[in-house]
Amino acid sequence: MDNTLEKINKEILNCQKCLLYKTRIHPVPGEGSSHARIMFIGEAPGNNEDKEGRPFCGASGKILDQLLESAGIKREEIFIANILKCRPPENRNPLKEEIDVCSFFLDKQIETINPKVLCTLGNFSTSYVLEKYGLKDQVQGISKIHGNIFEIKTLLGIIKIVPLYHPAVATYNMNMMETLKNDFQILKKL
Repeated sequence: MDNTLEKINKEILNCQKCLLYKTRIHPVPGEGSSHARIMFIGEAPGNNEDKEGRPFCGASGKILDQLLESAGIKREEIFIANILKCRPPENRNPLKEEIDVCSFFLDKQIETINPKVLCTLGNFSTSYVLEKYGLKDQVQGISKIHGNIFEIKTLLGIIKIVPLYHPAVATYNMNMMETLKNDFQILKKL
């Protein structure tokens, strides 16, 4: 399993399938336990992540760490990845063609790790994951479906999908922190 993730990481580090490779400093493959029961999926690396090559290492990462701690989850027990592995210029939203090209890597990571819970962070990852698992009719804005649990059966077993607000929402509005913490309490039960 670790070898497979390492191969995926090498592919990501050498990827030039879309134009984002020209503006990135470092691709951000993802990190965490290859045996993670919970996998968090964001949309794309930000400025700090691009500089360090690690997911959620800036302000959003600090909030994510607080949320994990509030739920009694250690960061080293989970796996964190993004749909896009390279930062879009000016932190713009991912383009459909970028998601179409790059999601291949995320799909391979999910297949390799085989987590029991997929936590999608924000609208882009939620839409992608729900559509990937045949739940396109459930796609709504994150404010409507955050904290819900969607259970799907796959060839590898049952996976629970939990849409969550992106931690960055609390950097813009600290009043959202309580909502985020409440949503993360769901993970304790799972």
